[in-house]
Amino acid sequence: MSSTDDDAAAKASAGRNRQGRNNEDRALLSWSPEARAEAAAFTHTDQWRVLRIVSEFVEGFDSLADIGPSVSIFGSARTAHDDPVYVQADRVAELLAGAGVTVITGGGPGIMEAANKGAAGAGGLSVGVGIDLPFEQGVNQYVTLPLQFRYFFVRKTMFAKYANGFVFFPGGFGTLDEMFEILTLIQTGKLDPMPVILFGSDYWRGLLDWARGTLLAGGKVSPGDLDLLTLTDDPEHAATILISAIREANADTTER
Repeated sequence: MSSTDDDAAAKASAGRNRQGRNNEDRALLSWSPEARAEAAAFTHTDQWRVLRIVSEFVEGFDSLADIGPSVSIFGSARTAHDDPVYVQADRVAELLAGAGVTVITGGGPGIMEAANKGAAGAGGLSVGVGIDLPFEQGVNQYVTLPLQFRYFFVRKTMFAKYANGFVFFPGGFGTLDEMFEILTLIQTGKLDPMPVILFGSDYWRGLLDWARGTLLAGGKVSPGDLDLLTLTDDPEHAATILISAIREANADTTER
């Protein structure tokens, strides 16, 4: 093959490469009826859901990376403002925020609102990790750092990853779900040991009695597993346990 033929072949190859790159751009920028239908269909595939899940993790990690020592507070979204437990949740969060501890909640009404209110009122960082649910639209007005998620497991990761302790006020299935998941993570060593407080002895005592009389008696848990829980009715007691644990953990880190 002559040099002229070589030059011609090289030019043809370069042209094809340019055309290929142009076609990629054209495909990306195309918004024809066919392209619109294809794009709409793709947003309902598992591949697209994976991208959304990753984006939610990235947003959560970016937003919470610098919040410092934190406590996640859980409880019923149905708790009324005049319920004594609402006032107690407000007080626990106020005490935590006053000690420089960030308060994390699900961002909704009820106990979540009370805790965000207490934290914001004390000048602390008040995080609301919201979820798209029909009966929870957006986050409450006392949230100073709002996040919103589609997926429960992403939201639950934020509660667990950034917390140095947990408080569970009276709540329903969602509160119980979070409590047992946190206990399982600590029990299995996936989370470091840290305070898990059940607030409201009248509400939680039946569950603890069942755990001792049925779970422990039947060998389904170990005696030390129940020691992971602290039951109290006193906001000052709850806050003191959490603040002391955070300070001890920080002191251990400083010494190392």
